[in-house]
Amino acid sequence: MVGQISNVAGYRFVDLPDRDALRQPFLDQCNQSGLRGTILLSHEGINFFLAGSQAGIDAYLDFLGKDERFSDMSLKYSYTDYQPFNRMNVRLKKEIISLGMDNVKPSERTGDEITPIEFKQWLDEGREVAIIDTRNDYEIRLGTFENAVDLNIKSFRAFPEAIEGLPEAMKDTPVVMFCTGGIRCEKASVVMMDAGFSNVKQLKGGILGYFEEVGGDHWQGDCFVFDHRVALGPDLEQSDVVQCFACRQPLTVEEQQSPDYRIEESCPHCIHLR
Repeated sequence: MVGQISNVAGYRFVDLPDRDALRQPFLDQCNQSGLRGTILLSHEGINFFLAGSQAGIDAYLDFLGKDERFSDMSLKYSYTDYQPFNRMNVRLKKEIISLGMDNVKPSERTGDEITPIEFKQWLDEGREVAIIDTRNDYEIRLGTFENAVDLNIKSFRAFPEAIEGLPEAMKDTPVVMFCTGGIRCEKASVVMMDAGFSNVKQLKGGILGYFEEVGGDHWQGDCFVFDHRVALGPDLEQSDVVQCFACRQPLTVEEQQSPDYRIEESCPHCIHLR
């Protein structure tokens, strides 16, 4: 096994009317298991990324599985040789992924999934498909699928307005949307269907699921991740991307060589703000 620290991430959209009462039991279990990371609890579901010993992760998953609402979740595992989190947080949120549209409820309705293997086959065959990247601009700057549509958004909340600018003809074209792990696409697919797109699919497991199943075919660059690793390559290994201490923008190797990059001070993206 590569590394000494086990990492696990997962989410599920499910009705949680007892959200507030769940916080302390989750926090107690994670502290007891020696885990660090973040758990988001919302009335619409759960989202978490935790790290610790394998025994601690196993104990948490046993605890999770005792509630049938969280059983058999699709999980992503990775390993690091360091603890990527400084503390353990369990947060109560209005949404586990913020969009600001109360009518979008993935626990009730969402777009169909397409597996990484099937998506790769579509790309290999050159099928007509509109590939929509639902992520933020700084993530897309590090890497994306070939010919993917960049909506140029700075936050997911801007997604509904951004798709209004897509060509009308695209509404009858097969659409495959993707994000890092799949959670944003659950909501984005509902928004697109409500906007009149007739054939909307979401990439199962997101970019990381694609890397895991089929590698880096049809992908260019790295994939930004929301932890201390900053970015992963198609081999799921940590890349050489770093984050600017001042503005938190991810920086490619080329950007790190810029005279505007001064460790813990500035980078090409924030030097003009100084």
